[in-house]
Amino acid sequence: MARAPPLSPLYHLRPITFVPTQLLFPSPIRTKPRSISGIHVSSAATDAMPSHPEHHPSLEIIAGGGVGARDSVLLALKTLTRPYTPFPMIGWNRHMETIFASFFRSLPDVRLRRECLRTQDNGCVALDWVSGDHRHLPPESPLLILLPGLTGGSGDSYVRHMLVRARSKGWRVVVFNSRGCGDSPVTTPQEICVKWWSMLLLGTQKLIYMLLAGLLEQTFLFDIWVRHALLFEDMGGEYNIPLAANAKSVRDFDEGLTRVSFGFKSVDDYYSNSSSSDSIKHVRIPLLCIQAANDPIAPSRGIPREDIKENPNCLLIVTPQGGHLGWVAGVGAPLGAPWTDPVVMDFLEHLERGVSKGLASSVDLQQTSDVQKAFTG
Repeated sequence: MARAPPLSPLYHLRPITFVPTQLLFPSPIRTKPRSISGIHVSSAATDAMPSHPEHHPSLEIIAGGGVGARDSVLLALKTLTRPYTPFPMIGWNRHMETIFASFFRSLPDVRLRRECLRTQDNGCVALDWVSGDHRHLPPESPLLILLPGLTGGSGDSYVRHMLVRARSKGWRVVVFNSRGCGDSPVTTPQEICVKWWSMLLLGTQKLIYMLLAGLLEQTFLFDIWVRHALLFEDMGGEYNIPLAANAKSVRDFDEGLTRVSFGFKSVDDYYSNSSSSDSIKHVRIPLLCIQAANDPIAPSRGIPREDIKENPNCLLIVTPQGGHLGWVAGVGAPLGAPWTDPVVMDFLEHLERGVSKGLASSVDLQQTSDVQKAFTG
């Protein structure tokens, strides 16, 4: 497949038309939330309130906060006024869409500069920056940190597309590659942990997870295992190395190695404590969640809708199709950027504009300060 040319300096870039299942936090800074009930926007709701922004009924939108705060955010998300139209054939089946996006989506050619960080246990994680950005972009440019999914890295197409889009808007971007991801080195037996991402793994025991997620992630984990087998020799305690080495599913691998590495009593304890659903009520900064209703790996039934409604900092968008990190729809389909990218970028730019204006019309002064810290460090 042909590769796109390298990125040129900012003034030559054009916007391209990520998420890792996606939780976007500018920074883990906390403020006191306001007690305002959430609003579920649907076709009926928009008919009843014609003075408010109307959004296409093909999308489920749940937003915490008052009507004014909700509308100020949703008005900025221009993509939501149009119907979600999956690409013919590919987007009609969730499994096909998931596989197609993973293997056949175009990969933007970006020159990266790697910075390796040593952890306290002598492990290593890698930060990939766009090469030359420290020369081409002003130091006060907003910084976007991309955290890929469980086995993702800077080489994944959905990560690259989001990176290119943000940089075309004048943002500095860095991709966080966990241990062994994105060709980063593995220097200790402790690998990646789902709890670091607080992913929704409510469908772990389902057959489709075994077939799809298991196929992709088990291959990745086994590859790390083969390349770093000596690190796992003579491991005692509760480790079950034969089970991990001959795993037939991700669950087997996690039972034999992962849950022991991170101190969980069982693999079910590991999955239960790794769910992000219990954390929504504690979110204190603007959060955008995008989910496909037909996601075969992270089922939509696990969405904590009531908690999202009650938190004024949260906005949920559920698309009717999309598979798992697929979203083969919109102007970029089928080989270009996911449908989610313009939505995410509009959301980030809305927050960045709010920081420059003080956000006086939609949040209190303390939250304004915290959002500003999130963008300026």
